[in-house]
Order: sequence, then structure tokens, then C-alpha cells
Amino acid sequence: MTFSKIAFIVNPHAGNGSAGSNWPFIKALAGDRLGHFEIYMTQRPGDAVMFAKDAVAKEARLLVCVGGDGTLNDVVNGIMMHEESIRSDVTLGFVPDGTGCDFVRTVPIPKNIEHAIDLIAGGPVRSIDLGRLSLRDHRGHECRRYFHNIASFGLGGEVAQRVNRTTKAFGPFISFMWATLISIFLYGKKRIRIKIDNGFEQEFTVWNVAVANGQYHGGGMWVAPDASVHDGLFNVTVIGDLTIPEVFLNLSKLYNGRIYDIDKVVILTGKKVEALSDQRVLLDVDGEQPGTLPIVIDMVHGALKIITT
Repeated sequence: MTFSKIAFIVNPHAGNGSAGSNWPFIKALAGDRLGHFEIYMTQRPGDAVMFAKDAVAKEARLLVCVGGDGTLNDVVNGIMMHEESIRSDVTLGFVPDGTGCDFVRTVPIPKNIEHAIDLIAGGPVRSIDLGRLSLRDHRGHECRRYFHNIASFGLGGEVAQRVNRTTKAFGPFISFMWATLISIFLYGKKRIRIKIDNGFEQEFTVWNVAVANGQYHGGGMWVAPDASVHDGLFNVTVIGDLTIPEVFLNLSKLYNGRIYDIDKVVILTGKKVEALSDQRVLLDVDGEQPGTLPIVIDMVHGALKIITT
């Protein structure tokens, strides 16, 4: 597929600076494979949202994100700020070079830089679902955000906050595992009321709830093995009232696809998820920590075009 105008949105800080170090190689390779493109280099959180919005307004129809899941989430949100008639002509490419990059475990995009650029140059375009999240930010303001992978609340929000405040020099698995272990001992389980579509409503005592479009988050935790980005449904994984010994006894099942074997894990599906709590419960949205409960999440089926195998 040929695009008349291409824009690269690059987060040089992603992957503890890996994306910045690799950018000269990526730039040369992309120039050879794709031809001319505009470059937007982020400096601070939120830049990628406005850069993506601006690039689409200036008629870029292929946006390539270089970074991790958080940067990709920003680019997605920038695209989704446009009307459907405009964004339906936009295609997203991804060169994964960040801390987690969990999304590419579900949607097959190579982590190898050269292979990722080759895919963008000639790969098929597919439509994926997105989640549309209404939440309360840290200033107490109501806002809306889209996510491509997973929105979770509870322990996941605590882990995301801790990971984003500390060094990621030891790689994604160690970064997320260390943050998870610390958070388990410092975090208290929460009482959360969950409503799905118009037929299910229940209060749970939980460690974490994952509303999943993709299957993995938190540096490789396989929290939703049955989730699909094409089926128009969320898989909702409720990790319930486990004791701390039970958490550690079952920790490996969060990574090996056997999470459904844990007795106090509940699996639900639906197109709309609402959650609230009397306690302060942090969110993790594609690796970022944008706010707290209460939330309403709607499925947007086939919302975005992306290049993948």
C-alpha cells in the first residue's frame, strides 16, 4: 500500500532511552523502505497525542509510532480526536521499542526493528477494536481516553505508577516484577462494584480487574488468554480475594496462560463495563496511570486500521 504522506512519532525516552539510541538506524532504514516522512520527536508526556492529531490534520495518512505501549496509546488517542470520516483513512504502523510492548504479543508485529519496518512497508492492513474509557483524572476532572490493549484497576494501577517512577534499566520483566512484588505487600485489596452490559452487577473484593482488548499487560502477564482485538468484546478478568500466600502460590499462572485455573479468578465478557468504589483505586491504561475510579468503558468495534501480519 502506498501513502501520499507519512509521519513518524518518536518517543526517544521509551525503553529507558532505547528508542532514542536506535532512532538513527530506524530513520535511515525507514527512509530507504518508505521514502520521505515527517518526524515528530516527543519531549514530554502527552506530546504524542497532539503530534498525532496535528499530523492527521496535515493529511498524513500513515502514522508510525516508535516507542512502547504508552506512546502507542498517545498516538491512538491523537488519531481518535478526529471525526470518523477522517480517521477511517488513517493507518497506524508500530516499531515497538519500549519497556513493556505487551500489545505485540497479541497483535503480531515484530520486535526486531528491521522486520517491523519491512512489515510497515509491505504488510497487510487490519482493523482492530478499541476501548473508550470515561474516567476521573488526578485533578478530579472527568475525561475520555481510548486504549488499544488493556485497562486495569487495582493493583495494576499501583504497579504502573511505581514502574513509571523508577528506573527501567533492567528490562521490562524485572521492572514490572519488582514493582508487582513491592505493591503486593504495600497494597490493600479493594471493594469494587462492577456492572457489565445490562445483565451483570456484583461487588467484589479484588486485587485487580483487567478489562482486556489484548491478552497481555504488565511486562508479560497473560491475564486474558481468550481476548481478541477483532471480536467486539472485552474479556474482563477479576483477580479476587486471594490471601498473600495464595497470590505467590499462583503467581506463575499469571504468565503461563493458566490464570483461569485460579479458584478466585472470575472471567466475564461484555461490550460495556462500569466500575466504582468508595476507596481510591488507581487505573493502568496501556501502561500509563491517568486517574482513578469510577469509570465507564465502551467497546468501539473495528475503530482503527493498523499494519500487522
